[in-house]
Parts: sequence; structure tokens; C-alpha cells
Amino acid sequence: MYNIPKIKKTLRKYLDANRYEHTQGVMYTAASLAMRYGEDIEKALIAGLLHDCAKCIPDSKKIKICLKHKITMTDAEQKSPFLLHAKVGAYIAREKYQIEDEDILNAIACHTTGKPAMSTLDKLIFIADYIEPMRSKAPNLADVRKLAFEDLDLALFKILSDTLAYLRNSPKHIDSMTMLAYEYYKEQVLDNE
Repeated sequence: MYNIPKIKKTLRKYLDANRYEHTQGVMYTAASLAMRYGEDIEKALIAGLLHDCAKCIPDSKKIKICLKHKITMTDAEQKSPFLLHAKVGAYIAREKYQIEDEDILNAIACHTTGKPAMSTLDKLIFIADYIEPMRSKAPNLADVRKLAFEDLDLALFKILSDTLAYLRNSPKHIDSMTMLAYEYYKEQVLDNE
């Protein structure tokens, strides 16, 4: 059993006010999705709470952490180091918050880009990060919020699709893992139609 109030107290020192509010939104949204899909609520709470624990670390420091601890970086992550907050966050969750559960660490590590064949907890955190109540700018947000409680894979595919559409029209780099996740879930959704 995790000491959530203690983790919150520590985490609050390392995140700005807006990021902390977002984190709480993700935590509670993930717990709601866990209830809906019969997943472990405590794991969802912890993964949601810690998913952005490295978000406010400067990009140069994220790169140093990856190099020092042999955390692999994709080309897109090297060009856009803000993406590294997921992998660095999993490392910090393990080292600073003593999270040893691989399911939680994996969900934190893939919450930004997604990946093929995500576990249910991975999906819950990825989706909760997108739909939590503080979010307001994502396209099709109302539809995705509804879909998240009806069909996880379809919601995931919709988020990946909308994210790629946004990234194609921006100067940001598209991570290859996001493309792989999109292709994987596109096939899953088409097979179920």
C-alpha cells in the first residue's frame, strides 16, 4: 500500500501549481477509468499522480539523467527533450518515490508517446492525461471523454490520430513510438469493426 498523501506532499515541491493541478486531475481520472474497467485503482492513482513527476525538470537535465542512467533516447526525444519526461519520470518514480511495481513504471514511461500492445493500465494513464478535467484545448475532447468510458482502444486510437494530425501541422517532431502505436491501434480498431 502506497502513502499517497506523502507522495503528494513531496511531489508538490517539484511541480509548478498548474502541473500539480493537472497531475491530480490525471490521478482521479485514471482512478475513475480503473473502476470502469476493473483495474487496480491504487496502481492507477499512483501512476496518475507520478506520470509527470519529471515534467518540470529542465530539458538539459533530463538528457543528463538519461545519459548517466543509460535510458535510451529516440531521435525525436533528442530533438525535443521535453518528451523525455515520461522515461525520466519512470526512473524518478523508482528512485525517489520507491515505486517498484513494473506496471506503474511502464504506464509512466509510455504516457506521452504510447506504444503498441499497451497494458490496460498504460492505456488508462495515456487517456487520463489527455481527458482530465483541466484539459480544454484538444480537438474532439468531448467525444474522446465519452469514448474513454465506452471503448479504451477506440479512445486511444482517436487520441493518437488527433495527436498525429496536430504534430504534422506543427514544428514539433513526431516520435517513432507514437507512429508505431497509431499503426498498431489502427489495426486493432479496424479488426473490431
